[in-house]
Amino acid sequence: MQWKDLKAQLLETGAVHLTGEPAERFVARSAAGPGAGGSGAVFFAMGSHRVKLALDPASPVEVVHRGNGAADLYLDGNLISGRLLEPGFHCPDQAFITVTGSCIFRCRYCNVPNTHGKRKSIDEIMAMVESVRHRIHAISITSGVLESIEEEEAYVLEVVRRLACFRLPIGVSIYPTEKTPDRLHEIGVAEVKFNLEAATPELFLKMCPGLDYSRIWQVLDRSVELFGKNRVFSNVIIGLGETDAELVACIWRLTSHGVIPVFRPLNPVAELSDVPRPSAGRLKKIFAVHGQALEAAGLDARLAETMCTNCAGCDLVPGRDG
Repeated sequence: MQWKDLKAQLLETGAVHLTGEPAERFVARSAAGPGAGGSGAVFFAMGSHRVKLALDPASPVEVVHRGNGAADLYLDGNLISGRLLEPGFHCPDQAFITVTGSCIFRCRYCNVPNTHGKRKSIDEIMAMVESVRHRIHAISITSGVLESIEEEEAYVLEVVRRLACFRLPIGVSIYPTEKTPDRLHEIGVAEVKFNLEAATPELFLKMCPGLDYSRIWQVLDRSVELFGKNRVFSNVIIGLGETDAELVACIWRLTSHGVIPVFRPLNPVAELSDVPRPSAGRLKKIFAVHGQALEAAGLDARLAETMCTNCAGCDLVPGRDG
């Protein structure tokens, strides 16, 4: 089985039952994104490939930890040998840190408002990065919104200024003001990710009440002007009710603007807890179009230094997964 076929199957399932030797040091915890508030996840790797899977004892997929990271994955009667990766924070090789673990907005697919997480102090964030400095190559910052979009931006800017002393590439993904790209660029951020979330403005309005779809497009265009090719990204969730044609149109529009899309399979939580995850077949179909669109636009996801595209755990990434 090719890696992209295996990964698509695993992303359709989304979770594993972890057994065997104690594996706590290989378990990643998330305060934002698809796994916020969950029981953790593991990164299963084969060679340079990896996939992130939530922990769920009811999953039909089993990973048996043999010790020291060596692991066997059992899927449909097949045994696949690999290893578990030790995370920095949230993912391997990076300190991917959520600054504020709560949010005043209530996007229907997001569990962060329900977790009531706290805001980390700057000293706390500095100590977190220092604790994993020996095994990371990048710092990535994301955040909810504690009081307002403007106040959150100001706080994240101060966090990034302090983190500059580590001399590592820093990626930032927050909900932006119109000036966020300029301000992040001025203080030396390497890459940015501003998330469309939904393939169409109509779906965005339905899923993210109170947020502005057109502003995100404006901010993405400004970001490409400032940061250049292969340094600007945008999450789009697969499975919110969009058609394949709408997803394909979104892919080509993003890449034609110089933005690398990140296609994230829906994690059924919050108000969408009864919505099924997208099928492996659909993920592979979108993956093929994604790769064609990146190539046509002269974009290369393999050049990402930070955040989700560099990690490639939660999504199929052209050039990384086939």
